[in-house]
Amino acid sequence: MSDLLRDRAMKKEKKIGKAPSDSGYKPKDGRPKDSISTVSNVEDPLHHDDNTRLPTENTYQLGPYKRHSVPVITEILKDVLTCYLQHDTYEAEWSRQMTKTLCEVIRARVKEQMIPRYKIVVIVNIGQLGGQGMQISSRCLWDATNDTFATYSFKNSSLFGLAIVYVVYVE
Repeated sequence: MSDLLRDRAMKKEKKIGKAPSDSGYKPKDGRPKDSISTVSNVEDPLHHDDNTRLPTENTYQLGPYKRHSVPVITEILKDVLTCYLQHDTYEAEWSRQMTKTLCEVIRARVKEQMIPRYKIVVIVNIGQLGGQGMQISSRCLWDATNDTFATYSFKNSSLFGLAIVYVVYVE
């Protein structure tokens, strides 16, 4: 009976990788058949990059300590749209890439304010001026006491740019 338990334990250890194989086969480099070389990426728990997010712990905080300022965000939008679009002319492929670039720049500038527990949503539209009209609408759950938004539109001789930033509090 003890041999049966020992055999089961050895089979289990082989599956897990604790025991070497007793098949006798060894490759040319001399390693046993079942030996595996692995590299583990264990990071220091106290060190984290900006890209890694730690789960938000319960603080039982019902509101933010500090709120985003709409005039400051509007000034960021004005500065970015004016700098990037002032001397450009409309091209379809260029505008596709430029909207992505503007979204990333605006999001980074708003995040520099370092106000925690807010999600930032940035929407940028670039279009050709041709006497047309355009309506943009959005819909979401909104807490008027904590959530805010800012918008800015820019026009030059050949294009328009519209940027909207939603700053939503995460409880």
